[in-house]
Amino acid sequence: MESLRQIENWPVGNAAAAVVRADGTVAGSYGPTARPFPLASVTKPLAAYAVLVAYEEGAIELDEPAGPEGSTVRHLLSHSSGLAADENRATSAPGTRRVYSNAGFQALGDHIAKATEIPFPDYLRQAVLEPLGMNSTTMDGSPARDGVSTVDDMVRFAAELQAPRLLDPRTVLEAMTVVHPGLAGILPGYGRQKNNDWGLGFEIRDSKSPHWTGSSSSPRTFGHFGQSGTFLWVDPDAGAACVALSDRDFGPWAIEAWPPLTDAVLAELRSA
Repeated sequence: MESLRQIENWPVGNAAAAVVRADGTVAGSYGPTARPFPLASVTKPLAAYAVLVAYEEGAIELDEPAGPEGSTVRHLLSHSSGLAADENRATSAPGTRRVYSNAGFQALGDHIAKATEIPFPDYLRQAVLEPLGMNSTTMDGSPARDGVSTVDDMVRFAAELQAPRLLDPRTVLEAMTVVHPGLAGILPGYGRQKNNDWGLGFEIRDSKSPHWTGSSSSPRTFGHFGQSGTFLWVDPDAGAACVALSDRDFGPWAIEAWPPLTDAVLAELRSA
């Protein structure tokens, strides 16, 4: 896709990207798509998918207690448990605020490990990575941020999100549906959002502004970005997903570069 050539102008050392349609075909790619990059918080959607596999396998329930008192697995997945960003400390009652929490995803990993008697990195590998053929992807550490992957592997995950094989499509639909609508909170890098909407492990665009996706992205767009200069979005209305990985930490350059790329990708898809 010609639109992906915008990456040539990004102020990064290395970057790669690809677009995958809802039918699983790759519409285009750019850069070293087999090169491993740290995912940072783009690890979270992979971890969330493993949690949902554990739910469908009957190892856990979404509304069982997990995290601080009164919190559930669903609260942890949707950043509404009340846990602080990076501390195992409650800052608000569950379901009252959207507090983006790495600690919450660590709590999820611990919860799944206890329920399945399998260390979470191993469970993620067995439940998600191996079945999808993501052989160059690892998560040795925190389920909040320690994933390493390639664009080639993340394309497989993006295809799964659009046409699920590991999960019931109804579960994936629930994951991309807002949990506790109307909660305000801080979207890291973009400030306070009146409606900081999240599903089960996935941020939902809705009417957020400013945002890291494009001005033409549909409100139903969902995904995640990472502080290592990475993102994955799925736009159900466009019938496509895009993944981009880089080796420069998120900052003003990304705020400036990412939305035009997304808008160009969506425009090219519409004109195809």
